[in-house]
Amino acid sequence: MPSLALVVGQFNRSVTEAMEERAREAAESADAEIVETVPVPGVYDAPLAADRLARREDVDAVAVIGAVVTGDTDHDQVIAQSCADALTEVGLDRDVPVTLGVSGPGMSGAEAREREDVGARAVESAISLLAELPASPGSDA
Repeated sequence: MPSLALVVGQFNRSVTEAMEERAREAAESADAEIVETVPVPGVYDAPLAADRLARREDVDAVAVIGAVVTGDTDHDQVIAQSCADALTEVGLDRDVPVTLGVSGPGMSGAEAREREDVGARAVESAISLLAELPASPGSDA
C-alpha cells in the first residue's frame, strides 16, 4: 500500500478544503494511506514541508495541494512559479515523487473552486509515479 503525505495550503481555504477532500477520496479509492497532512500558510511555504516529508522513511510520495488566485498584480504568477520550481527540486533532490496539485495562477476564486479535482489528480499522479518508476537505488523495494 503506498503511503502518501499531503501538504495543504491554507490560503484560499474555501477552495483548498474541497481539494483536500477530493485528494483523500482519491487515496482511499486507490488503497493508498495518507500518513501525514501538513497545513502550510500558502503554496509558497509548501516546498519546505514537502522536503521534510520526503525525507521520512514512511512516506513514499508527497502531494501538494493549493490554490493561487489572481489579484491586482503579477504576484500570483510569481508565487505559482516559485512553488512549482522548488517542488521540482525537492522531488529530484530526495528521489521521491512530489506532485503539484496547485490550481492557478491567473484564475479567479470562482474558477479555482471549479477545479477542486486538482487535489485528486495530485494524489493519482503520485500513485502513478510510484507504480511506474523503478525502485531507487538503496531502497527496500
